[in-house]
Amino acid sequence: MPKNSKVTQREHSSEHVTESVADLLALEEPVDYKQSVLNVAGGPGGKQAAAEEELDAEDRPAWNSKLQYILAQIGFSVGLGNIWRFPYLCQKNGGGAYLVPYLVLLIIIGIPLFFLELAVGQRIRRGSIGVWHYVCPRLGGIGFSSCIVCLFVGLYYNVIIGWSIFYFFKSFQYPLPWMVEAECEKSSATTYFWYREALDISNSISESGGLNWKMTLCLLVAWTIVGMAVVKGIQSSGKVMYFSSLFPYVVLACFLVRGLLLRGAVDGILHMFTPKLDKMLDPQVWREAATQVFFALGLGFGGVIAFSSYNKQDNNCHFDAALVALINFFTSVLATLVVFAVLGFKANIMNEKCVVENAEKILGYLHTNVLSQDLIPPHVNFSHLTTKDYSEMYKVIMTVKEDHFSALGLDPCVLEDELDKSVQGTGLAFIAFTEAMTHFPASPFWSVMFFLMLINLGLGSMIGTMAGITTPIIDTFKVPKEMFTVGCCVFAFFVGLLFVQRSGNYFVTMFDDYSATLPLTVIVILENIAVAWIYGTKKFMQELTEMLGFQPYRFYFYMWKFVSPLCMAVLTTASIIQLGVTPPGYSAWIKEEAAERYLYFPDWAMALLIILIVVATLPIPVVFVLRHFHLLSDGSNTLSVSYKKGRMMKDISNLEENDETRFILSKVPSEAPSPMPTHRSYLGPGSMSPLEPSGNPNGRYGSGYLLASTPESEL
Repeated sequence: MPKNSKVTQREHSSEHVTESVADLLALEEPVDYKQSVLNVAGGPGGKQAAAEEELDAEDRPAWNSKLQYILAQIGFSVGLGNIWRFPYLCQKNGGGAYLVPYLVLLIIIGIPLFFLELAVGQRIRRGSIGVWHYVCPRLGGIGFSSCIVCLFVGLYYNVIIGWSIFYFFKSFQYPLPWMVEAECEKSSATTYFWYREALDISNSISESGGLNWKMTLCLLVAWTIVGMAVVKGIQSSGKVMYFSSLFPYVVLACFLVRGLLLRGAVDGILHMFTPKLDKMLDPQVWREAATQVFFALGLGFGGVIAFSSYNKQDNNCHFDAALVALINFFTSVLATLVVFAVLGFKANIMNEKCVVENAEKILGYLHTNVLSQDLIPPHVNFSHLTTKDYSEMYKVIMTVKEDHFSALGLDPCVLEDELDKSVQGTGLAFIAFTEAMTHFPASPFWSVMFFLMLINLGLGSMIGTMAGITTPIIDTFKVPKEMFTVGCCVFAFFVGLLFVQRSGNYFVTMFDDYSATLPLTVIVILENIAVAWIYGTKKFMQELTEMLGFQPYRFYFYMWKFVSPLCMAVLTTASIIQLGVTPPGYSAWIKEEAAERYLYFPDWAMALLIILIVVATLPIPVVFVLRHFHLLSDGSNTLSVSYKKGRMMKDISNLEENDETRFILSKVPSEAPSPMPTHRSYLGPGSMSPLEPSGNPNGRYGSGYLLASTPESEL
């Protein structure tokens, strides 16, 4: 230490020292801040670890603009579920009444937990593994579980993109291949094409049937597109998002305008939004609304955290959370309008077809004297038979021929019955919607637009899913980005061959329904508990205030602390009960019957299903046990300290007397050598204080304290 420093003079003087810390700092001789690194831990790896953290923080990629980041989050959260899952749930659970529980749960679960993930990613500037390792080392397995769930979802999600690619290329012809009447009269043309031509599906999950080479090639194209989009990280995926995130809105707007001009579109929209208020009291409706909110925002996947980790630390993530959540909701409503405008048109066509077919039956019965001409109202004209006239005639015949009516085989042909047919998932996109588009003028154009929209929606979600895998692994293990990303895509393609065999659609159903639902609910509730109850809600709110420059609403404190954990616990319990009450199964297409039949999974498939759930959640207890018994270092016993030039002189004028001690151990987020907050949240049993010397090097995510040119740091 320099001889003229006040600390040295104080050691040789008995006078009472009244100088402030600010005075001591101001009078201290300059230090070479760039070269000076203080290793409190005393271990040989401390200096190197601190230098690596500092270099990593400086070299971490960043979004080119705020718009690019918002589009990335929108592209990840807005996916195929907004198009084919939300409209189905809305129709099934009370129409317009379903929007009430959905909005309530979006406010008390969706936005708070989405804000939480954005905040921890932006604050700690790491992927999911690093974030949860820092927040609570014993729950560090949360990050690994998120990666595994992302892998499971990515495996089958890209298969759906492959299906869309197949239909996209098939759309460049007229007439469309699924407009040709089916060989089997028991199914529609679009249903036949989907099951027999596209999937060439087997009768059950036990019948493999070999690879479907058309879909194998489409899967290869899908993984090639995804690999090219993510190989350079956000530098490449960020540019892709400008098109993949905005193009679906252009298509939806075009479809909405075209749909509203179709005959019967208003019938579909009115049917959709007519509220059935009694449904709001059904607990099942609230459970499904909570699940949809949960998946719509991409909670627990790690993609949200990965994207936000590339933000500047002063970014207003509170505004981002509300904006993305509301855009997601708006997109779901817009998609619902489009879907039911088109399905209303389709329902009118199918209802008119029903009237014509049954009118021919009645004419046949009249000619064979099975029915009397007196049963036909005098104003009915069979050459111009309306739906209203047929309904009146149907009621008269049913009343008079009550005893023998069932033998006549007449259908009621009610429009509401056609609209009530619930269609979701692939059945909506590849059967119902494609059938409706065959009745559009210039149907190939609309088919190309629709499937190109599906490809872009899937691509946006896949980019976020891949980020949930690659970002935490690259951050943690420092593997080469391009090589690891390409390796992931190649590995996923070969594993994904499971889904392009003839029974592959049944495996897609298994993975979609069971591989992610329960593990993700467990992951998110543990994320909530880790921040709110272990790290501390007050501490987290204080750090958010420092990071954002304003204090978030007190509303979030109570949501994170009490309401969200309780709701998530109820949802997790309900999901487990649902699995126990309803035996897992799938809808199989039986070739001989040309119809779907619900089958239960065989024993080996049940074992695979259980393995998927166990593998996805296993890292959480494994990491907990290893760190509880000190078999795995949590990085909390060591501390590296780095100097940063200019930190003291910039903030010294703002110090108050009571802030001086706190200032020494504070840091400016943008200048910190480590992306971690200032204080460790957890020290394992028997751990030493972070300020006590230790022989161990600083951990990968050990906290770095910034002692900005203080004289005491030289003692």
